[in-house]
Amino acid sequence: MYRKLSTAIIFIIVVSVMLSTAAFAQAASTFEVAAPDYPEWCVYFTTGSVKQIAGDSDEMALAISRMRDLGVTKAYLEVYRGEVVPPETLIAARDALRAEGFAVAAGIATVPGGGYGVRQEGPLDWFNWQNPKTQHDMREVTTMAAGIFDEFIVDDFYCTGDVSEESHQAKGDRSWSDYRRDLLVDLATSIFINPAKAVNPGITMVIKYPQWYDKFHEHGYDVARESPLFDKVWVGTETRGANTQRFGFTQAYMGFVNYRWIASVAGDKMSGAWFDHGDCDAIDFVDQAYQSVLAGAPAIMIFSYGAVRGGHPGHPLLVEAQPQLKQLADAVAQHPVVGVAALKPPNSPAGSDMFIMDTIGMLGVPLVPVSAWPENAEVVFLPTQAAAEPSLAAQVQSALEAGKTIVMTPGLLAASADAEALAQLAGVSAPVSAEALSATTVSVDGEAFPLERPLDLGSSLELAGAEALLSAEVDGQEVPLLTRRVIDGAHVYVLNVRTYSQADYEAVVEVLLPPHPLGLLELPRPVVNAIRAAFNDPLGIAFDAGPRITLQTLADGSAVIQNYQDNEQEMALTIANSAALSDTWKTLEPQVEGNRAQWTMAPRSRAWLNRVR
Repeated sequence: MYRKLSTAIIFIIVVSVMLSTAAFAQAASTFEVAAPDYPEWCVYFTTGSVKQIAGDSDEMALAISRMRDLGVTKAYLEVYRGEVVPPETLIAARDALRAEGFAVAAGIATVPGGGYGVRQEGPLDWFNWQNPKTQHDMREVTTMAAGIFDEFIVDDFYCTGDVSEESHQAKGDRSWSDYRRDLLVDLATSIFINPAKAVNPGITMVIKYPQWYDKFHEHGYDVARESPLFDKVWVGTETRGANTQRFGFTQAYMGFVNYRWIASVAGDKMSGAWFDHGDCDAIDFVDQAYQSVLAGAPAIMIFSYGAVRGGHPGHPLLVEAQPQLKQLADAVAQHPVVGVAALKPPNSPAGSDMFIMDTIGMLGVPLVPVSAWPENAEVVFLPTQAAAEPSLAAQVQSALEAGKTIVMTPGLLAASADAEALAQLAGVSAPVSAEALSATTVSVDGEAFPLERPLDLGSSLELAGAEALLSAEVDGQEVPLLTRRVIDGAHVYVLNVRTYSQADYEAVVEVLLPPHPLGLLELPRPVVNAIRAAFNDPLGIAFDAGPRITLQTLADGSAVIQNYQDNEQEMALTIANSAALSDTWKTLEPQVEGNRAQWTMAPRSRAWLNRVR
């Protein structure tokens, strides 16, 4: 099955690497490389790149130089991606990199090709995992790799959308989601974990999840059942460009949400974040690193070496940012990001609130996703996904009795089994029906703001005890946009918005990623401030800014602000219980009056403000 690499070639590679050590050291000395302990920087070599560096001493020298330039200390060598890399080639690349001080592990991209496995019947290039050939071929590759490496990561193609007759028969009466999750949970052990550990009992088996968390359950990912099976968990934080169709209109906050939500399930197995160069300008590329570090990733994988070899405008910016990233990583390790708890139980349908957490985060709300009811949270955000939480109305009632703040969406009120009780608590009429409405004007305190991009509303809400803080105009009719009901000092809000439903995906033939831009991210500043206040006021935070500016508060009271706008932005931040605010990175010149800071922020920039007590 495998083509042998000659002893002569291996000898040439090793000798050439040894002779080139001085050149590599000189190249590395021109960069300020991040300390190798935290975060650990890694790079992933796809099959083509593995063969390239193993078969050519100059390419190996270049790879080592490029990795050192970026502060990389660990390489992941891919063993299969539609083709199998011969064992001799893997061993040659592994040993040459180890000789230069790099840690080396393996990876696999489980995609069809080269006669391996059976392609699914469905829109994406994934496997039919029900087919015995797919199972046999991937088990063989795993067994081979386990004899060479002590760590093995299963990249984020371990999913399926197969609708073949074979899968239909195996599915039986189960839903596609239940069937696919049952299948892949079972195969994780029989194809990957057990065969690998039979060959190499000490091997570390890793699963890497993609970034499209609200669709995991549809395509076979079951974070709650899979994560305990593997030794470690990695997470995709590859948000790329936010304003293009190619990889979806994915917001930068998605990387943070995806990592922290999976961390709330996988716990101490969380081991790293993973992002790439695709569809990234220089700043997009580095933005991914900051959100990964804010999420708490102890290691970061750069995908892939092919782009590292070719060069990218984001590379010099990443090297320049590494001291800041390390400083931030050290702080986050001690004082993780805290704020508004957003509830999404595992395998929960998103309805018309798909990826709404990313969007709310882009409005300057320090949103932190959780997978189980957050007992100690001061503010809890409940989108449609939270309808999967058992006894939700009782949990909400208990939180309100403790004086907490609850923010719901119409999607939740339409989907929950406790819909009537929740609507009564929120002060809106039941039943609430999920609708797709489009608003062209929003009013704040009697002032109307025309919208450049229509705002998607989730329902034509009717008040039944609540007050409307914001309203929107839909076909000439006024519809509540933000409602509030006060119950013995506790607050219940309904934010009447929606993001994406399955119909929105089908309209543009998209499967996984956000299908179009949202008017919610282009709202006028007074509207954004009013929405943000519902979430932030109970936290003692007042943030005056436009949309697409994030605010992430650490447990020590400091705050990281990132301006994702393409123009200069004026903003102000007040944090309670502070004597003053100081600029950690010295990137701003804020005007500080007590616990309030006001400043002008450059386009696509960031700052870290600390509380002075």
